[in-house]
Amino acid sequence: MTRLNHGINGFVTGIWDLAFNILPGLIYLVISVVVMFRLDWRLSLLVVFFAPLPAMIGVAASHEQTARESALLYRWGVVFARFNEVLSGIVTVKSFAMEEAERKRFMGDVAEAHGIVRKGVVTDTKIGAAQNLVVMLAKTASIGFAIYLIQRGETTVGTLMAFLGYQGGLFGPVNSLTGVYQTLRKASISFDIVFSILDAEDHLQDAPHAAPVENVKGEVVFSNVSFGYSDERRVLNGIDLHVEPGETIAIVGPSGSGKTTMISLLQRFYDPTAGSILIDGTDLRGLQQRSLRQQIGVVLQDALVFNDTIGNNIAYGRPDATLEEIEAAARAANAHNFVSHLPGGYDFVVGERGCRISVGERQRISIARALLKNPSLLILLVQDALDRLIKGRTSFIIAHRLSTVVGAHKILVLKDGQIIESDNHDSLMKQDGYYASLVKCQSRGLLMAC
Repeated sequence: MTRLNHGINGFVTGIWDLAFNILPGLIYLVISVVVMFRLDWRLSLLVVFFAPLPAMIGVAASHEQTARESALLYRWGVVFARFNEVLSGIVTVKSFAMEEAERKRFMGDVAEAHGIVRKGVVTDTKIGAAQNLVVMLAKTASIGFAIYLIQRGETTVGTLMAFLGYQGGLFGPVNSLTGVYQTLRKASISFDIVFSILDAEDHLQDAPHAAPVENVKGEVVFSNVSFGYSDERRVLNGIDLHVEPGETIAIVGPSGSGKTTMISLLQRFYDPTAGSILIDGTDLRGLQQRSLRQQIGVVLQDALVFNDTIGNNIAYGRPDATLEEIEAAARAANAHNFVSHLPGGYDFVVGERGCRISVGERQRISIARALLKNPSLLILLVQDALDRLIKGRTSFIIAHRLSTVVGAHKILVLKDGQIIESDNHDSLMKQDGYYASLVKCQSRGLLMAC
């Protein structure tokens, strides 16, 4: 956001200078040169000799200024990226009593950025002084030469005074145009920054003949799927899974076992390192990503809501939804009651990250959003499975409380990237294996030690 903000401001400044400084400066420059040559062509030739020098100094300095601008934009980006992380994780910062340390870090980073600015001011002052020196030399030379011509009777004092006035009209536009050139060089950096963000491509692209996803039944197959975020270590290894339409699959296991990775692969945020994932018999790599994700509803435990109205948050996946449809989804998610008591109802603005409503209310909005989207596939990363939401849909549940997945058709137990157990709750408890140990451990309130 910092890079984008600085980039847009720099680009707008460059366009403004281009529109309002170049044309007037060129017109004034041409007029000054024409009049000066009409007054005295000999003095004009002398001044024209000096005229390009300030511009040449400015152009030579523009390379350093461009590099400095790029370094400064990078530095401010780093400063505010860290600042944003601290604000987002302020509870953690306070919990570890790190406020003073983060303040010192921030002020140190700001001081570094200001150091770049100070060096730039010194450099720009020297450049300006050199350009002004050239202008003074040009005036001194023209006055000296004019006095010589006056003594010879070849010009007059009046001509000299008029000439000096137009000489200022020559160097002023030259310096102005040099400044515009430097501004445009900086704007080009801003231009590159803005479009490097806007034009950034997803690391996964649709295949040339990728097909849209239509009329999904909900059959999902993981066929010998392996995946690693790096070549050194695999997160998933040889996952085989066949899910029938409408089945509810619970995925449990310790942290780092690959639960979230499986869900990310299903949404095609990544492609498997080996093997394939199929929906209704079609490999995900042969489907349009946007079309695929439109068929998937996701409800997170820490539900994301935008600083917008409740109605717009619920309709996020279907912006064309009517108020009646939004209300129906809210009622189904048990959200309508609390929404109706808020000032403005569905026009109530929830604040940044939903700070004006509770965590539970944010999750109800997230559930209503998923219901309104009416997806064929459902992904739940929640404490409690929601019977009304999963009914009739192929659902994948990652739940922290194992008691909430008892009713799942199948429970996958992941450990070290592999499915070590797979069955329903009753069968897994009878096996008295790893899943049974997790359930017993959690029932004693010892989940973190399991």
